[in-house]
Amino acid sequence: MTFQALRCIEFCMMLSVGSKEQETRLRQPGLIRWGSFGPNSSGSSALEFALLALPLSLLLFGIIAIGLMFAGNMALENAAEQGARMIRTGQAKGFDASMFKSEVCKKLTAPLSCDGLKLDVRTFSSFGSSDLTNPLDSSGNLKSEFNYQPGMGSQVVVVRAFYEWDLLAVLPEEIRLRASNMPSGNRLLVATVAFRNEPFR
Repeated sequence: MTFQALRCIEFCMMLSVGSKEQETRLRQPGLIRWGSFGPNSSGSSALEFALLALPLSLLLFGIIAIGLMFAGNMALENAAEQGARMIRTGQAKGFDASMFKSEVCKKLTAPLSCDGLKLDVRTFSSFGSSDLTNPLDSSGNLKSEFNYQPGMGSQVVVVRAFYEWDLLAVLPEEIRLRASNMPSGNRLLVATVAFRNEPFR
């Protein structure tokens, strides 16, 4: 083999070793290759969360607010039924409006308070003749005064409980308008119990 052939083989071996060293260096994590910029998506999760955080927060808050509203309506219905039972069985005989409200407030549970509770008790000759008045005035506000007529034994009585729920006022306007049933943007909770008194004297 000639000297020139030996030099050629040595040169080719050096090139082969150099390409392997370069490939090893490019695989090191500290080196940045221009081709890695394209598929890099390490910040996409943070960006997606930032875009969805506000709508998700509003949705969760709306669910909690509507859930509390339904819980309040159930508490109002339970208190109205307990108060109606006192009238039906004659336990409320001799009560005036304030005494009856005090007894109903004892049955009222959270999230409602006694301050916002309004009661309307009316007596009718029959179930068919019961005519319930609008609890709102001409301006759309809840009336401040209602009747208290517990009746006598065997008479038909209708007990209604009202509560103006104002938690919806802190909701966004879009949700508040869909859930409100009052011009003020609040929600009027109503519980109604109709019954015939037992034949007490």
